[in-house]
Order: sequence, then structure tokens, then C-alpha cells
Amino acid sequence: MQRTFSIVKPDAVRKGHTGAVLAMIEAAGFRLVAIKRLSISKQQAAGFYAVHAQRPFFNSLTDFMSSGPIFVMVLEKENAIADLRKLMGATNPANAEEGTIRKKFAGSIEENTIHGSDAEETASFEIGYFFAGYELYTTT
Repeated sequence: MQRTFSIVKPDAVRKGHTGAVLAMIEAAGFRLVAIKRLSISKQQAAGFYAVHAQRPFFNSLTDFMSSGPIFVMVLEKENAIADLRKLMGATNPANAEEGTIRKKFAGSIEENTIHGSDAEETASFEIGYFFAGYELYTTT
């Protein structure tokens, strides 16, 4: 079993797509280990996306991610990271395959509905950024 981290971004929450996104994730066989609805500050967004600090889109990304409520979650399944990336679709929704979350719900390359970890190390950092260990304990 592998765990990954995901965020339903402010654009999707604002448009009322959270339930539909979660339904697609669960229909794809993911187990929801933990979920929280919260709002983050620009500083918290900057800490989360620190790896992109030198990129030209960093400021607009942190502004966007701190613009409204988000849902952060830990998902579990065999091949969770790769499977979620495939389900999400290309970062640019114009290039996303039919049937993916971004093709269905995303409005632009920045307001693209969902974030998902790209590697095990990233997932570990991202899960720890938003969840304490006791929040992830499971007996099943």
C-alpha cells in the first residue's frame, strides 16, 4: 500500500466541485486516510511550495493557494502516486485526457482543481506539512 497527498484547490472549492472530485478519487479505488478543510496564509503556501520559490509563477501560485478554502488529504492504494497523477490529468487542462479531473473541472493551468504528490519523498514532506502522525493512524 502506498500513500500520497492531494489538495482540492481554491478554484474547485469555490465552484462547488469538491464532492465530485472526491467521488472520482474514491471511484478510482483510493482509500481516504485523512482529510481537512482549511485556509492557508500566503506564508504557509510559500512554505509548502518552497521548491518552486525561484520559478516565475511562485508569487501568483502562493496568492492563488491562499485565496480561499482548500481540502488537504492523504490517500492510499497500490501505486497511489502514479495512479493519482494519471487521474488528475496534465497540469494544463487543455492537454489533459478525457475522463481526468482536470479535463472535467479545471479552468486554466494555474486554477487546475487539484494537486497531487509527484514522488514518495514529496508525498512524505507534503503529508507531514499538513498532518500530524496521530491523524494518520489507521487500524484497517
